Amino acid sequence: MPVTLLHHLIRSSAARAPEAVALRAGGVSLDYQGLALAVDAFAGGLVHLGLARAERVAVWLDKRFETVIACFGTAAAGGAFIPVNPALKPAQVAHILRDSGACALITSPERFTGLTEALATCPDLRHLVLTGAQQAVPNTHVFATHGWNEMLASAPGVRGHRVIDADMTAILYTSGSTGLPKGVVLSHRNMVAGAQSVAHYLENRADDVLLAALPLSFDAGFSQLTTAFAVGARVALLNYLLPRDVLKAMEHERVTGLTAVPPLWIQLAQLAWPTGIEEHLRYFANTGGHLPRATLDRLRALLPSAKPYLMYGLTEAFRATYLPPEEIDRRPGSIGKAIPNAEVLVLREDGSECAPDEPGELVQRGALVGLGYWNDPEKTAERYKPLPPNAGGRPSDLMTPEIAVFSGDTVRRDRDGFLYFIGRRDEMIKTSGYRVSPTEIEEMLHETGLVGECAAFGLPHDTLGQCIAVVLTPAVGCLSGPETLVAQITSECRYRMPSYMIPTRIEVREMALPRNFNGKIDRTTLFRELCKMDGNAPGVRVE
Repeated sequence: MPVTLLHHLIRSSAARAPEAVALRAGGVSLDYQGLALAVDAFAGGLVHLGLARAERVAVWLDKRFETVIACFGTAAAGGAFIPVNPALKPAQVAHILRDSGACALITSPERFTGLTEALATCPDLRHLVLTGAQQAVPNTHVFATHGWNEMLASAPGVRGHRVIDADMTAILYTSGSTGLPKGVVLSHRNMVAGAQSVAHYLENRADDVLLAALPLSFDAGFSQLTTAFAVGARVALLNYLLPRDVLKAMEHERVTGLTAVPPLWIQLAQLAWPTGIEEHLRYFANTGGHLPRATLDRLRALLPSAKPYLMYGLTEAFRATYLPPEEIDRRPGSIGKAIPNAEVLVLREDGSECAPDEPGELVQRGALVGLGYWNDPEKTAERYKPLPPNAGGRPSDLMTPEIAVFSGDTVRRDRDGFLYFIGRRDEMIKTSGYRVSPTEIEEMLHETGLVGECAAFGLPHDTLGQCIAVVLTPAVGCLSGPETLVAQITSECRYRMPSYMIPTRIEVREMALPRNFNGKIDRTTLFRELCKMDGNAPGVRVE
């Protein structure tokens, strides 16, 4: 059976090895045959409820079997699923429901209790499916309520709508750190091509065990499911409170592959790892931002047999680039090359290709380019644009334009074709006539060994244009007080940095820096806090 649609990933693996474990959660296993049957049953239940082709179904649950079944079951029914981050508040969930026009919501009785008032603002919602047995819901709502088991048993043998791989199957909403969340629309082709490509370069196989630690609402988090299902591997679903819970799960489940974001890796690298993990962990992968070299070196020392993969991705194109493990020491700081079945270009503002080492905008073309932003044609036109003539080897006389993703990220490509991230256009710091990358400053701070987490920003300044401000936490084991630590860091900066890069403002925080709902450092919140603060506040140094 050709794997062209998202739910075919499960069906194909079930046909090859029906008794192989597909999912583990809370010590319970679900094999591929059982998962495939549950997905088909849920799809039939949705069609029985009247789900039309391409209608949206929101899933607001933590990581559990029902979450996976509902997402892939919606795809099998011909609808589009929306995995809603379980950390969101009711008002944010209601915004996603309204914006997407979701006709159904899958959630738990506990979550529904706090959502009742917000759902009154969601006129398109017709059906509520609660995990467990059917629940009694106040009749003040216009939607019908169904129990999970009722859904699975309601329409045996009913198939979903006919769809093709170009049809949309998911809407992934961004964290909303720069405003209200916006939904990125992905097709079956996007997600299947991404799964096959990632599984290829990570060399995934049927005996792998992948730990799903990232939110499934995050493209890299959901990719753990699709990548594993593409090869018939096992996924261990984890809802963790502390980084140590991740290590316990890796040890208990004998995890062979873990993908995480830099803030989690920084925390994990500062812990003592159980010796048993090294016996089975085959690789670890970073996504969602730059991994400090000091953290990478620490992880490699802890896991000498595990291959490190450094990845860069765009939600708008699901996946983008990776750096092969054998290139890490030869090309420090590189985000690698395009993943299989994708092409990444570096373009000037006029659409022409940049010369080697010339900064330009990262533009991605190929099967992973998404369908745009849901319900936002203006934002879509900013990011999804026709590929310039002759770019990427495309003949200029072809009549049908090709749409590519213009990332807004500035990168450079070396003479061997490897890419290096410079910064987001809207985050670059302009100080004393220089353009400075926050990533470069953060990397140098991590090299001091004095810093746990950090984030650098440009703040308005009368004479410099922008001054450089840094918010950071002390490294684990650091005994210096805030004032002493600031003095030590300032001294290190003077030694390591040119004068225009030295931060003029440093704030030390004892607690972890704020996160957005995908686990990344919430730079927007930090920037707003810095702008409101008095420059002479405690823990801040102004020169």
